[in-house]
Amino acid sequence: MLHLLYKSSYVFMLFYYAIIPLGYLTKWWVTIEKMKGNSTILVTGGAGYVGSHTVVELLNNNYTVIAVDNLVNCYSSGNEKPEALKRVEKITGETVTFYDIDIRDKEALDKVFKTHKIDAVIHFAALKSVGESVQIPLTYYQNNIGGSSTLFEVMANNGVKKLVFSSSATVYGDPQFLPITELHPTGQGCTNPYGKTKYFVEEILKDLCTSDQEWKVVLLRYFNPVGAHESGLIGEDPSGIPNNLMPYIAQVAVGRREKLQVFGADYPTVDGTGVRDYIHITDLAIGHLKALERMFSPCFKSWKAYNLGTGRGYSVLEMVKAFAKASGKPINHEIVGRRGGDIAECYADATLAKIDLDWVATRDIEAMCRDTWNWQKKNPKGFHSS
Repeated sequence: MLHLLYKSSYVFMLFYYAIIPLGYLTKWWVTIEKMKGNSTILVTGGAGYVGSHTVVELLNNNYTVIAVDNLVNCYSSGNEKPEALKRVEKITGETVTFYDIDIRDKEALDKVFKTHKIDAVIHFAALKSVGESVQIPLTYYQNNIGGSSTLFEVMANNGVKKLVFSSSATVYGDPQFLPITELHPTGQGCTNPYGKTKYFVEEILKDLCTSDQEWKVVLLRYFNPVGAHESGLIGEDPSGIPNNLMPYIAQVAVGRREKLQVFGADYPTVDGTGVRDYIHITDLAIGHLKALERMFSPCFKSWKAYNLGTGRGYSVLEMVKAFAKASGKPINHEIVGRRGGDIAECYADATLAKIDLDWVATRDIEAMCRDTWNWQKKNPKGFHSS
């Protein structure tokens, strides 16, 4: 029933946007264009996988970027700028100001805000492994929720109240219907601590918006980021054993790992393996720019959540087959038992992002696998091979 009501709401939204006076739309667009090139964006977790690709898109669209990262999941040689951000500068020809900071360090974070005139924040910094979160839940709660709370407090103290939050489809828990729309209940049946941390942070942000109307927040619930920048200069380079499917497949293909373990082949899916909505990292990064533009518009108030996905699910074995085709390499794999915290199937309805943000994923599974392989074969040991 919720799903049908949500679909009917699209008809209303289309009608609503069709009758907005042209003058108001013009004012909205002028405001957005004025912000571009004149805005400084703080990116937490800016040296990470999603963060670094988003920084590329920000710089290419004339934003000034301040990146902070505690380097827990990225490579840096000594006291130098993280390798990912050095390569971002090579791709864009622009400079990224970087601070080696844990966002739980309130004093250090506050100093960044007092040093720079920051207009908005894109918040990526978080631990992100579903499986690991089941094993060390307290670490995830302390880092993801504690760090976010400190960040929001520092933002408020410095009068910066515009935020794009990197949330996750895990807030939906085990799906009650598919495809998942933004009206799907959140926080009910979250299957792992990672997903719970994203849900709790969303609730904190909603409470902030209720308490103070100056806050503007976009919650981006994205599904499974994969791929790499088309240049092959930056991509996903997890520390230690990869926790996500695509980088593990890529490391098997390049000979860095012996074989892939497929966790469970008895799910009620097309081939028994888990089905996920995979989205190209560049499409995802562009989604963050679209969210910023929406948030900067005069008509945006309070908070809004958007799904970022393709609307198409692929099983683990379908991904293995697609990557083998793209790389020309056999992907050695074995079926093992299910992993704690996993669900059978999850894919998005991203219609609202198309309506509100003028965003749609354009890169297909072939592009995802091709760009991942291009990154991996050029960087068989990730950023460490530089």
